[in-house]
Amino acid sequence: MGQVKVYGADWCEDTKGTREFLEKLGVDYDYVNIEENEQAADWVKRQNDGRERKPTVKIGEHVLSVPSDEELEGALRAQNLLS
Repeated sequence: MGQVKVYGADWCEDTKGTREFLEKLGVDYDYVNIEENEQAADWVKRQNDGRERKPTVKIGEHVLSVPSDEELEGALRAQNLLS
């Protein structure tokens, strides 16, 4: 399993944007469609005070909910996943 996981839904524009940004940066990530994975959907809700916020991104042990590109890039740099 990679250090970056994106939890979202295929139809979600924010999820699509986050995935495209990671791909543009050349960051490997695992994608989990929470509409097809009940355990992942429950995990997302636990991270977001009972709300299903998409995307929820896990980078190492750090969790971001609907991050901006800047937040995402900062978290990746903090984990030494970007040069």
